[in-house]
Parts: sequence; structure tokens; C-alpha cells
Amino acid sequence: MESDLNLRLAEKKLSRRRLFGHAGQSTSLFTFGLTAPSVLCDAATLSIEQKVLVVVEMAGGNDGLNTVIPFRDELYRKARPNLAIGSDEALSVNDNLGLHPSMRGMADLLENGKLSIVQGVGYENPNRSHFESMDIWHSCQRKGEPRQSGWIGRYLESAKLGNLADPPALHLGKRQQPFALMSRDVRVPSIQSLEQFRLRAADTPGLRDAIRSLSSQSRVDASDLLGFVQASSRNAMEASERMESAGVQYKPSEAYPKTTLGRQLETVAKLIASGIDTRIYYVRIDGFDTHANQPEAHAVLLRNVSDAVGTLVRDVNAQGDGDRLLVMCFSEFGRRVAENASDGTDHGAAGPVFLAGNGVNAGVVGEHPRLDDLQNGDLKHLVDFRQVYAAILQQWMKCNVPSVLGAAFDPVAVLANL
Repeated sequence: MESDLNLRLAEKKLSRRRLFGHAGQSTSLFTFGLTAPSVLCDAATLSIEQKVLVVVEMAGGNDGLNTVIPFRDELYRKARPNLAIGSDEALSVNDNLGLHPSMRGMADLLENGKLSIVQGVGYENPNRSHFESMDIWHSCQRKGEPRQSGWIGRYLESAKLGNLADPPALHLGKRQQPFALMSRDVRVPSIQSLEQFRLRAADTPGLRDAIRSLSSQSRVDASDLLGFVQASSRNAMEASERMESAGVQYKPSEAYPKTTLGRQLETVAKLIASGIDTRIYYVRIDGFDTHANQPEAHAVLLRNVSDAVGTLVRDVNAQGDGDRLLVMCFSEFGRRVAENASDGTDHGAAGPVFLAGNGVNAGVVGEHPRLDDLQNGDLKHLVDFRQVYAAILQQWMKCNVPSVLGAAFDPVAVLANL
């Protein structure tokens, strides 16, 4: 079994070296070259140890108080006579905190040293609008400030990843692409499945051969229009073929949950195993706006996230790429401390962020927000969300933080010394 794993790793190294040969091509139908004046990140120096970030957006405002539960706090039970989860149900984190009972996947990661829970993440003067709060998380800009790109898009620009043969980032899902991926210079594809990542007319008889013939002609000076079209066509063809064939030999080490998120994260695992150069994968799960009948709905949602993320981390480790993977799970805000009259919770402020992978500082990071010191009925934030981004950018992606976030932020201590 060990020899098989070593063989797969050797094959992947060879595959990646072959892919790196395409990195000098300037553009494709998916990305159009960068204009950043200087190299601000080390990410453009590709290696077999290339780090990968998977972002899981828990859209709707996750109830952090029933996700990371202060089960010994009397104020918690008083504020939630119907929704409070007791110590006999919660999955123990420490003497005072527990995870929601449906989060066995993440609890197992925690026990194995692969989960970090950042407490009380938010921002000053919180906004309870789904759209505005998510725009703040995506752009790191407040309303009225220029929002021309997202924080991940700016990372892709700073890292000069727009000239890779493979997409530098991928959004998997049916909905509109998250603004976090928006960039002036780097195009990020949105796909629903690997089968859909192909030239739209690829099934038209003779078209693929015609495009290949055009792009292989000797005139490849990208400074003129024909050269641009040739280079673009060739790169698009090669990217399409690699993405279509990605993961053909991949076999998951265990079954993924039969959910949309489970299928999406299995696709991510396939692409990581294939050796393509994509650095960031973005997925979204909706439904966390639990104003009414919260207990059952919230349990299902947290189980979906927990099981899918747990499976991804274990599977990528089994494939030999565990040290390259970091998963971040976040929501645009938490919920009110007090339950409402409909067995639900309304829009709140601060909440937990989860990071999973081999490189995290496992356990709870920071203090749980106090329930006797609220702001308009909401938990006060203790960690600015940009401090989480700063840790990822500086320690994981090896990037200059101010170039992406617009200012320096102290990284939260969520990652081990890397």
C-alpha cells in the first residue's frame, strides 16, 4: 500500500512538471494576463508543495452560539429556553464548550489535531443585511468605499497567477460567482461539475480539430490579434482537456456524503489529486437563515458541512496531499443571542470561523464572547475577520497582506509555524 502511494506521488510530480511547462503562456480564454508591477507573493514560484485553500461559505448567517455551545453558561440557557443544547448532547471541545451534536465530522478532526475554531469573528459596527455583510467579508470594504475587486481576486493579482495554464481559482456551484473572486485582471471560472468544464462547442464535429489546427500554426506572436487568438485558443484547449480528464485515475479513500456540498468537495479532491495548479476552490452552502423552526434545519446544515469537510480532509490526506490543504468555513454573521418566538434566531453579529487541515493550531483560538456584555443584543466581536485572512495570506499563501487587504492586520494564531 505504501509503495502504491509513493508511485502515485511520483506520477503526480511528473504530471505537475509537465503542467508547469505551460505556465509561460500569457493568456487563455479563462484568464487575461496580469498588469501588477511587482511580485508581491511567493505563490508564483510553483512547487510540488503548492498550498491549496478551500473556502466554504455558509450563507444566511450561521447561528454560532448553537454551533460552538457554551453549555455551562446560565445566561445561554436563559436566553434560549427552547433552543439551548445541553452538555449531555454537545460534542465536547473543552470543559465549557461543545460542538453541535450533528458535527461529528469536525469533532473527529478536532480530536485528530486538524481543526481550529476561531471564536467571536466579525467587524466593527456590524451590518445585519445579508448582502451588505457578505460584501464586507468578500471585499474587505465598507459601504461607500470602492469595491472593484474581492480579497481573493486581489491575491490572485498579487501572486501573478493569471498566466497559469490552469485556472488559478475555481468556483463550484450554480449561483452567481462570489465577489471575493472578482478581479480586474484574472478570470475565475464557475462550474457545476467537471463534465461542464469544457469548450461549449467541443461536441461540434470538427471544431476541436479546427481550433487545434489554428492554434498550432507558426504565427504565435501574441502582440498582434491573430497571435493573441492563437495563444488564447491553444491555452483554452489544453485547459479544457486537462480539466475534462482530471481525476480519471482518482479513487476516493472513502465515500463522500451524497449531498451537493459532498459532491463539490469530492470534485475538489479529484482536482487536487490530478496535480493541476489551481490554488483556491470556492463553494457555498445556503440555508443558514434560520428565523423559524431552527433545530432540525440547523442540525442538517451543520451535519452537511461537518461531514463533507471531514471527508475531504481525510481523503486528501489519504491521497498524499494533506499538508497542502487548508479549509476555511465562514458565515456573514451570527445570530441574536435570544431566541425568537418562532423557535428560531434573528440576524446577529459575531460568530465562529473554522479552519481545517494538517497545518492548523488545533483547538479553540480566543475567548468565547461574553453573554453578559452584549451590543444591542448581539455578541461582541473579538477577532476582526481580516485577521483570519491575514493569517491565511501571510502564513499559508506566503503573500504580502497589505497588498491584498489594503492595510496590515495582526494574523490570528490559527496556523502552526510554517
